[in-house]
This record gives sequence, structure tokens and C-alpha cells, in this order.
Amino acid sequence: MKKYKFLEDIDTISLRDPAAKSWFEVVSCYPGLHALWSHRVSHVLWKTQFSALMLLARFLSTLSRMITGIEIHPGVKIGRRLFIDHGHGVVIGETSEIGDDCTIYQGVTLGGTSLEKGEKRHPTIGDEVVIGAGAKVLGPFVVGSRAKIGSNAVVVEAVLPDTTVVGIPARAIGKDQISEQTSGSDFHAYGVSGAMKDPVDEKLERINRLLKDQDEELKALKIKLGVKSKSD
Repeated sequence: MKKYKFLEDIDTISLRDPAAKSWFEVVSCYPGLHALWSHRVSHVLWKTQFSALMLLARFLSTLSRMITGIEIHPGVKIGRRLFIDHGHGVVIGETSEIGDDCTIYQGVTLGGTSLEKGEKRHPTIGDEVVIGAGAKVLGPFVVGSRAKIGSNAVVVEAVLPDTTVVGIPARAIGKDQISEQTSGSDFHAYGVSGAMKDPVDEKLERINRLLKDQDEELKALKIKLGVKSKSD
């Protein structure tokens, strides 16, 4: 646990949240920061593998959850400059790993799908990943660096780097539908804009258009051949 991490954590919020007005406000009023600092301490205790200190780590993480509404297991590995915005309802499971410069919004779950002890059960998040409000990432797979997960998406399989996923279950959307910047007009951490269509909906729309075109062609062919339809 190094001093620079604590200073970086403050700077990260100051730079990435326009609502942050001062260091004092960040230190005193951001539960995501409080939860992260508590975790940095509990993680050091957890890594000792000494039973008494591991129990103390669990107690510290439980106390942090009661105060901040954010649950981070002491075993979670977290990189530098994580920003947990708003944060209430965030749950991060024991074997999760989070890279550098990630952003997590309220209501996010990094959960597991296995009950086996001693194995990897939770996701690994790459660098510069944005996980929108209410999203659930479930399972021991990798979310690639710079990926974006839309609000309320349920991710149950690996996500490639530089990919945006939306929906339940989450599916990748075309890169032409998204902006390169997280703050752009097409990606919204609190919801999905109209420009970001679900891939399944798009396929159904294409099928409907194709059926309609075929129906029109069939009617034109019947007229040309002088064939009357049953409805005539």
C-alpha cells in the first residue's frame, strides 16, 4: 500500500467528476473513495493469509459496506485510479480483478456463477473499462481493455477490447454506433441512448423489412401473371 495511490485516488475523482469542487469535498463526501481506501487496507491484511488478520479484513470490509453501501471483498485485486461514481449498491466478488483507470457506476455487480471454493469465479476487468449503472458482469471471464458496458446490461461471456455491449444478455453493438469518447453523445453510463440499438432488435427489423419486400414482390408478380389471390 503506497502513498501515491491515495493521492491518485483523490486526483482521479477531481479530474473525472465535474461535480467535484475541491480536495476536501472529494475526501469527505465521496463514498466510492471511502470504500476504495478501506479496501486498500483490508486487501493488505487479506494477503497476509494469517487467519486473524483475514478476519479483521472481512470485518473492515463489512464496516465499509455498512457505511458506504459498497461491498468489495478483501480478496479483490484493484489497479490504479479506479473511480466508483455514486457507488451505492456496488458488489465486487472475491476473485474479481480490476485494471487501471476503470469507472464503475452505482448498482454494478461483478459476480460469480460457481460455488466452488479455491477457483476463479468472478470477472477480470481490463484497463479503462466503463461499467454503466446497474450492469451485472457474471462469471470468470475477461472484459477487454477500453470496453464499455451499457446501463443494466447482463454480461455472461467475454467482451473483446474496444467493444461496447448492451442488453440482456449483453451483445456487442457496431463500432459505427458508438463514440470513441465515453462522454460522447452515444454512450450513456446511466442508460442506453436511442442510437444504440439492441442487435437482436436490429435483426428482427431487417427480417420484417425483408418479408414486407417479398410480399410486395409476390403481389406484383401475381398481378403480372393474372393470378388472383384467395382473398380476392
